[in-house]
Amino acid sequence: MSKILVVGAGGQGGPCASILAGDEQVSEIRLGDINYELATKVAEKIGSSKVNPLKLNAADKEAVIKAAEGVDAVINLTLIDYNDNILEAALANKSHYVDTACNYGYLMHMVENKPLRYSREFQAGGKTALIGCGATPGMSNICIRYVCDQMDEVEKIYLRAGYAQLGESQEVVSAWDPGWSPEIALEDFAEPPMIFENGQYKTVPIFSRAEKYRFPEPVGSLLLASHSHEEPYTIPYYIGKGLKEVDFKYPVDPLAGAFVKMGFADDREIDVNGISVVPRDVLMKLVQRPANEFLDETEASIANSEDYAWIMEITVDGVLNGAACSYCLTDLLLMDKATKLDLFRKFGSSIIGVSLPAVVGARMCMAGNTDTGVISSECLDPNIFFRKMAAMGSPVSFDEKIIKRTLFEEK
Repeated sequence: MSKILVVGAGGQGGPCASILAGDEQVSEIRLGDINYELATKVAEKIGSSKVNPLKLNAADKEAVIKAAEGVDAVINLTLIDYNDNILEAALANKSHYVDTACNYGYLMHMVENKPLRYSREFQAGGKTALIGCGATPGMSNICIRYVCDQMDEVEKIYLRAGYAQLGESQEVVSAWDPGWSPEIALEDFAEPPMIFENGQYKTVPIFSRAEKYRFPEPVGSLLLASHSHEEPYTIPYYIGKGLKEVDFKYPVDPLAGAFVKMGFADDREIDVNGISVVPRDVLMKLVQRPANEFLDETEASIANSEDYAWIMEITVDGVLNGAACSYCLTDLLLMDKATKLDLFRKFGSSIIGVSLPAVVGARMCMAGNTDTGVISSECLDPNIFFRKMAAMGSPVSFDEKIIKRTLFEEK
């Protein structure tokens, strides 16, 4: 029986604690958040004696170390600003560690091709720090690893993500709602994207390299652009096989783009009628907080919710069985009311796209199914990961297509 500390009771922490509460292999869930009232409300909604809310300030490393005493794993679902504190607390307690978004320090170690900080210490303790194990990054990296495992050589990897609302919206104008941490979402739009090109890391301007990309229906054509994300950092660091190019593109969000262009991603103070304000703080104060979605979700709210589709397409160019080819993987998730209701009844929440992979990653760490040290999610065995997802009640399925190139030459 495992004991787990979940740091963060917000939009991902609530669903994570709910999933863990239904796991027979888990005996205790410590749900820590600086907002104790929120953690308590989440615990009350879950309604399991396993879930113990804690007032926890992730900025206080000693407090996190104390909260993690005796746990088998720490799952970090708060802001990336606190990743170092929480990882170090797991290391101090000889616990496994999982997060769903990488901080800048680790990403730059990869760009500089340096050993990852604390990896040796985790190895020495026989433990794993698994970074970036959510949806994207996370499932995306594991699917890329799955394809690359089939290939003899890998030259280029293209990742395209998209989403679409199904049916007509009931709102003529909608507020900006990224559906997850607005802080990280805004930062991703404001940060110059990293790409891997000709075997080298390089940054490109925000919203650059735009293209109209046609996904399968019901998503259809979307305007995509380069987007700051973990995959172009981590994939070249781990995959090998002659990889020369990695590119990640994401839908252009006009609202987020407007906020960034207007300066709302800026954390420097400006003067407004004699009052100093930080533009980013103003936006973060007004934006919808994802924690409310978990607390407010019921079978009735699902019945009145809007259907949507999420899609990820991965194309790997390389050599398969001695022949040049493009290997395409398409993961299409239709989140209609029936699907959301099924997930809600299984897990206590339909919002599990990030938290369930984190739980499965933690289970793999605790079961000894991973390498020790600091690793990213593409280091996981895809077959074990996918089977564990299915065993927990969320089977993984995707379409695969191999386009082989045949060249006839004159003898």
